[in-house]
Amino acid sequence: MSELFDPKILADQAMAAYHKKDYPAAAQLFEQAEQIYARNGDTLTAVEMANNSSVAYLQFNDAQSALAKTEGTDKIFAEAGDRKRQAMALGNQAAALEALGRHEEAMERYQQSADILKDIGEKELRATVMRSLSALQLRTGRQLEAMASMEAALNSKEKMSWKDRILKKLLKVPFRMLNRGG
Repeated sequence: MSELFDPKILADQAMAAYHKKDYPAAAQLFEQAEQIYARNGDTLTAVEMANNSSVAYLQFNDAQSALAKTEGTDKIFAEAGDRKRQAMALGNQAAALEALGRHEEAMERYQQSADILKDIGEKELRATVMRSLSALQLRTGRQLEAMASMEAALNSKEKMSWKDRILKKLLKVPFRMLNRGG
């Protein structure tokens, strides 16, 4: 099969372009792979390629295209029972919504993603999503929620760096103060 029509080769080329930080090429190659997988009836892999192109679009600041590529993909993964990719799709939607300034919707999707990841035991991925949620909460003036989300992120990690351990100890101080009434 010609590499022009082999979606696996296109996906590998897309990943290589992504790692070289050639995000426009990566997005285009992921989309080509998506179209071929869809034509071949491999819906889940096609939808995964759409999510990959969404991540590439975000990297070169095209949040609208990023959102368009991933909208609804979580439902396709959910229908297939693929909860991990469902959660990842929700996280991709959240990142695109955040970049578009749609913060409430972004926080909602981050939380949905984190809840699924917690249910399926994906601790490291959940930690990443909770850190993103915490950062957005902090930027939108929700300091207490941000601290709680960061604590949840740290609690999700199996191996913490020394910075993580220090941060976790620091986060306990305000919560202790709140429990004492100030």
